[in-house]
Amino acid sequence: MTPPFGANSNAARDIASVLHPYTDLEAHLTQGPTVITHGKGVRVWDDAGKDYIEAVAGLWCASLGFDNERLVEAAARQMRKLPFYHGFTAKSHEPCIELAEMLLARAPVPMSKVFFANSGSEANDTAIKMIRYMNNALGRPAKKKIVGRVKGYHGITLAAASLTGLPANHRSFDVPLPGFVHTMTPHHYHEARPGEDEDAFASRCAETLERLILAEGPETVAAMFAEPVMGAGGVIVPPHGYFPKIQAVCHKYDVLFVADEVICGFWRTGSYWGSQTLGIEPDILVCAKALSSAYLPISAVMVNERVFQALAAESHKIGTFGHGFTYSGHPVPAAVAIETLKIYDETDIGSHVADVGAHFQHELRRRFAEHPLVGEVRGLGLIAAFELMEDRAAHRKFDPAAKVGPKLTRLMESEGVISRAVPGETVCFSPPLVITRAEIDDLLTRVERALGTLTAELRGGKLTAV
Repeated sequence: MTPPFGANSNAARDIASVLHPYTDLEAHLTQGPTVITHGKGVRVWDDAGKDYIEAVAGLWCASLGFDNERLVEAAARQMRKLPFYHGFTAKSHEPCIELAEMLLARAPVPMSKVFFANSGSEANDTAIKMIRYMNNALGRPAKKKIVGRVKGYHGITLAAASLTGLPANHRSFDVPLPGFVHTMTPHHYHEARPGEDEDAFASRCAETLERLILAEGPETVAAMFAEPVMGAGGVIVPPHGYFPKIQAVCHKYDVLFVADEVICGFWRTGSYWGSQTLGIEPDILVCAKALSSAYLPISAVMVNERVFQALAAESHKIGTFGHGFTYSGHPVPAAVAIETLKIYDETDIGSHVADVGAHFQHELRRRFAEHPLVGEVRGLGLIAAFELMEDRAAHRKFDPAAKVGPKLTRLMESEGVISRAVPGETVCFSPPLVITRAEIDDLLTRVERALGTLTAELRGGKLTAV
């Protein structure tokens, strides 16, 4: 089949050379990519000159938009001063130290130390290794199992993908690895029993976790990882009281609690941390993405004093903490992250998110909550989703083979909106934090037009596969 683009176009060059993540690689050979050339504010442009509102901030991450000059200058200044140095064998540098101090000062609960990595996946993988190291230090070699949640997302290294609870990240990769187990998704809309209110449902989630720990053996279960709001699993907001009940179970069996704040951190849910929004007191906190507004790769793992003391004792016994990345705490991403945190403070981005987030959540529900194709609208702050349903009254989903969610995102792109559909025919939104009320209204009006086109195609039997 001849691709629908010129042989020397950017699209043709791409399919000849690039292997894309999260892409149907065979279909891509004929469909080709959307090639993005530049961005400004909440918008990006493709190589044909078409502009789009970036409704998921790239990958839930470009919190300050696509043209923040302060971040560009921070990177340039640091490149000129010290373009690289490492943290191995007790070496350090000022950006690494300053950023660690800033994160500890902003942590939702007292934390002791910060380890830097380059992505959320690396940070979660690091946390898993730390938990194993800690339990070996404490003389508990059997206490190694990690609990994730069905539909949770924690990354794509072998360990992080094992912790993740999504089929696409497991199939054909031979994961989960041994030692990873999953508990139920805290999604009241789909998982609640008839007549079960949110409090009772949250209690059942906690009871299910406790039964899992007892079945596995409390002496073998080391930690539980959870996103405050599930992102790639469909922007699932847990019911009120869920995390205090879950953490009570973890404390009962000496199971560490790890808050995966890769998406939710830095004001996304309306608080500085999703942990503050949802009532979480983590032993370990993992963050990335908006840490640098995604301008350069960097992530962080914060650990409390109990965890650190075990790591320190074992490293002294062995002679070294044998973990780290060449680019852990790289000075240039660290400098950009420092500037990002300063911008959040100086511009009072939290107050802005409180205002536009309330408007965003209200308008999503006003425009879509009663739409015949929408089963549920959910979210907090500037993260949200709506779930497409074939029969909303009966909670009947579309056949995944029909690819209704991807079809809607294609229609949205034709209207100038980039979003993301995840399994379950859920369309997700996580726009840059700097978005304005007027831009939100523009965004949702374009989504309305796309959803109207989809509705007409479904009623007319004209829906085609994507």
